[in-house]
Amino acid sequence: EDVAKACIKSHVFVLPQDHAMIPEITSLLSLYGGQFNNQQEIRVNSPFWILDIPSEEMARGLMKRTVCAKSIFELWGHGRSAGELYTSLKSYPVEKMLPYLQADSTYKIRIHTFNKTLTQAEKIKKIDALEFLPFSGKVNLKSPEHVFWILEDYGLEPNNVPEEPLDLYFGRWIADGQRELIESYSVKKRHFIGNTSMDACLSFIMANHGRVKPNDIVFDPFVGTGGLLISSAHFGAYVYGADIDYNTVHGLGKASRKNQKWRGPDENIRANLRQYGLERFYLDALVSDSSKPIWRKGVLFDAIITDPPYGIREATRRTGSQKEAVKSSERSTENPVFISSSYHLSDIFFDLLKFAAEYLVMGGRLVYWLPIYRPEYTEEIIPRHPCLKLISNCEQMLSSHTSRRLITMEKVKEFKDQDHSSYLLDGQYMPYKGHNSFREKYFSGVTKRIAKEEKDNQK
Repeated sequence: EDVAKACIKSHVFVLPQDHAMIPEITSLLSLYGGQFNNQQEIRVNSPFWILDIPSEEMARGLMKRTVCAKSIFELWGHGRSAGELYTSLKSYPVEKMLPYLQADSTYKIRIHTFNKTLTQAEKIKKIDALEFLPFSGKVNLKSPEHVFWILEDYGLEPNNVPEEPLDLYFGRWIADGQRELIESYSVKKRHFIGNTSMDACLSFIMANHGRVKPNDIVFDPFVGTGGLLISSAHFGAYVYGADIDYNTVHGLGKASRKNQKWRGPDENIRANLRQYGLERFYLDALVSDSSKPIWRKGVLFDAIITDPPYGIREATRRTGSQKEAVKSSERSTENPVFISSSYHLSDIFFDLLKFAAEYLVMGGRLVYWLPIYRPEYTEEIIPRHPCLKLISNCEQMLSSHTSRRLITMEKVKEFKDQDHSSYLLDGQYMPYKGHNSFREKYFSGVTKRIAKEEKDNQK
């Protein structure tokens, strides 16, 4: 259950959350202000976290962005047992409680338990035990002015649930996260999609990792159907893209949807943003080769958010030489850009990092997916650049032997001419060459799995 909740102590908020999404919250805290509470020993896998946030307004701003956290609360009390919780509540300043407990106000108390289901009688008993709190208002279960929650954490082992909770929290509800964006921006409902259109949830997580904010300029050098532009535009950024595929950029060619042969007139990147009322944030999309320098000197982008091709469902391609073009039958009036298929993954990622180092503003972020063959994975194969600092590295499983890692980097040093080929000078280039065989390793695993399934079926 991907639950994350936030509670408050003084100006501390506890956040219900999936532990794998810590970087999203960390990025938003750096954008809005706040930090993880260092007074409490927080179990990394706990769905409840305590945050120090300067104001309720900042807490609401954070929750208007996150798709990982479920809710945030003002924390009034916390303990490892019911007794500790009650003692904590009794020590919470009454003057901070009273504005929400007035006689002319309405309220209700709810209970959320993680990894355990309580009976209604058990819930009522726990609520009645809070009668020492100075509630003066009336109970209203349908539309109360204030909602208070008891949050109980029973750990992560469904087959070994403790009798009593490991942690208990009590707080005032502040705001919910943006989980509904996942459904409203679902790829299934989108006009223009491709074979690798990014899932809506991941798109918003990437925008949050990139700390995208209103009036930023966000660029995707492998834009495809523009899915990553949509999430950034939703947060008020102006978006720009480029792709080597002429037909995709112009919305031409065969459709990706089942039972549809050709793309229609309303299937293009601009139409996607128009569908969500975001067309005003769309700058343009270029037919361009990301391996070639086409940009004027100087910083251009506040964030670069992209999903480069891995060579699985989309080819890794770049423009070829004139000599190659003469031999190629791929050049035509329909696709005036000659395509070569010799763009290695290692080169893609080094070109991407070099581009980000040169064209990001200071403090700007690069967010991208890196495909990994898991048996050979080590931290050393993550591409590096002297101008970019690694902020986070999160894994998404693709199969038993492959995954992709969401890499977030921040520009911390001005780009100099000598930084163009820095990776060739420090002896770190060779470990990254393993990325070039990702396609072969991916399909070798698929072949082995199919063979095993066929063998099992014959038994």
